[in-house]
Amino acid sequence: MFGSNEKEFFSTFSSLAEKIHSASGVLLEMMKKYERPQESAHRIKDLEHECDQLVHDLVRKLNRTFITPFDREDIHDLATKMDDVMDFIDTTANRMISYNMTAAPPEMAALADVLHRQTGVLKAAVASMRKADHIIEKCVEIHSLENEGDRVFHEGIARMFSSPTSAIEVIKEKDVLETLETATDKCEDAANVLEGIMLKNA
Repeated sequence: MFGSNEKEFFSTFSSLAEKIHSASGVLLEMMKKYERPQESAHRIKDLEHECDQLVHDLVRKLNRTFITPFDREDIHDLATKMDDVMDFIDTTANRMISYNMTAAPPEMAALADVLHRQTGVLKAAVASMRKADHIIEKCVEIHSLENEGDRVFHEGIARMFSSPTSAIEVIKEKDVLETLETATDKCEDAANVLEGIMLKNA
């Protein structure tokens, strides 16, 4: 489907997807155990910096490459959307630390699990880009997981406002849950771009 001389682009996207999936795994572990949250947040921050560097390198390569595997705008858009997922994973961890949260509510951990599964599918889809192997099906799976994430998010919001927790704690939890839910939305956005690339180059 794509030329062999364009493998560097695919390699960069694969590395980006792997780091995002690793970061979502650290976040999930942080949510479930919450034993050393600062350490988890630091690991995520390191991965976020590595992703930023990958995106920077990819844009530089894009600017100096005459022939690209697919439209330049799509390459830039996919990299940006994937980086957005990483940014919101990082922001979620940072806010939990900033708010001095001592534990993650069950819906928060459940939503982190949805995100981790999403990023796993995204990683598999990106790894299959050169062969265009079942990518549309993987994108559909990411959409389905985003719907599952929406359900978990609304359950969490309902619990927060029905429990006798203090108003300050509700505000903190709601903000973190919304940030995490945005990460699942951004993962769906990346899947939409990837799906569009596949359809254009079919």
